[in-house]
Amino acid sequence: MVIKMPIYTKAGLPVNEILRKEKIQILEELESKSSLTGNNQILNIAILNLMPLKEDTELQLLRKLATSGKNIKITFVNVVSYISKTTAPEHMKRFYSTFEDIKDKYFDGLIITGAPVEQMDFQDVIYWNELTRIMDWSENHVKSTLHICWGAQAGLFYHYGINKHLTKNKIFGVFKHKIDDKNSRILYGFKEDFEAPHSRHTTVYKEDIEKIPELEIVSESDKAGVFIVENKLKKQLYVMGHLEYAVDTLDKEYKRDLSKGLEINMPENYYLYNNPNNMPIFSWKDNGDKIYSNWVNYYLI
Repeated sequence: MVIKMPIYTKAGLPVNEILRKEKIQILEELESKSSLTGNNQILNIAILNLMPLKEDTELQLLRKLATSGKNIKITFVNVVSYISKTTAPEHMKRFYSTFEDIKDKYFDGLIITGAPVEQMDFQDVIYWNELTRIMDWSENHVKSTLHICWGAQAGLFYHYGINKHLTKNKIFGVFKHKIDDKNSRILYGFKEDFEAPHSRHTTVYKEDIEKIPELEIVSESDKAGVFIVENKLKKQLYVMGHLEYAVDTLDKEYKRDLSKGLEINMPENYYLYNNPNNMPIFSWKDNGDKIYSNWVNYYLI
């Protein structure tokens, strides 16, 4: 049975009420030391949220972090060189910190999310310089950084010079993965051929990663390519997919693109009987719980 410990967030964060209805313990802004549980240790995790639908990503990540069995205090971070068009400015001002706010602090963990800019050159992304400052800062101020999707590609490019490459078709759906490094703790408890969702137009080449002695490929997929890359010092993790996704996230992305008239294939291995009129199958839920619990328990403590 998964033991869910408190997640500490800023008071009034809208997703708090959703999480409470899901029986996830949310405590706001460390109101009382008496509320601490377990060994009374609080892990501080910053989340640099670059996704357009901020609240969806907040909800997805907090759900997963709540399965770790640890007390966690969350600091949401945003870039100031780009103003979100899909999240209210009041939300960002009230619930997010800037890099200037946190640059003198130290964190146990940092999550850098994906972003809808993957088809652009890294240097053309409006907040690239700000992001590189944060990634540089993380090397000395964060115990372990978890990079997701475009965030993973950006991290590999910045830290190791590994470039991304456009794919002929969007990698979109739920795919089986094999475990290359069975000693890696990030996949502790995972089975071979485990499933994980992907949603991206770009990839990194296996041969480029293998040229870097500091890096280890932990997992890959025959269809989706390299999935998880780990720095051998355990300080950086790069995850190309989205194990934090909710069951309906790919469905929303697919129907959004269809409504815009974009050319998009149905997500693979996702809907019951591969029929988009049917419900999606949440085949990766337990894997998502495990990877975030493993990250917290084996990399941040």
